[in-house]
Amino acid sequence: MLYFIYPVNIWGCGEIGITRISKIFVPGSSPGTPALRFAQMLNKKNKIYSFSVNDLILFCIHSIVLNNEQCSFERLIKECFTLFPDVLKFERYPIWPDSRKLDRPLRALRKEGLVIGDPKTIFMLTKKGEEKASEIYKSLRQGKLL
Repeated sequence: MLYFIYPVNIWGCGEIGITRISKIFVPGSSPGTPALRFAQMLNKKNKIYSFSVNDLILFCIHSIVLNNEQCSFERLIKECFTLFPDVLKFERYPIWPDSRKLDRPLRALRKEGLVIGDPKTIFMLTKKGEEKASEIYKSLRQGKLL
């Protein structure tokens, strides 16, 4: 069983809410995909914070592309929030993703030449972006940072 703890403010008492989940299921991921394997790694250790938001976005775009899907802004928000809910949640409403937290990092990634595209179309990794995303994936797979 997995337990996700998130802050809940019920009538001003500041209690901690606990959600019980029996399995992690990443929609759109078949067994063996990077997203599912990464979610399984999260069960063992939760050291997401050693990655920058830019790295997490690159990993998510890479994961979407490996699933042979187009990476629209909405799909990217879903993937990022599914894999990294603590990083992309609203502070007051932790069950909802805050898409504004992806906006500036995506602009920075475009400026660095790692990503092309915009929220109205689709996002794709450049060669440089693919190399960096592959490095992130390899380090996650080898467990260097987890």
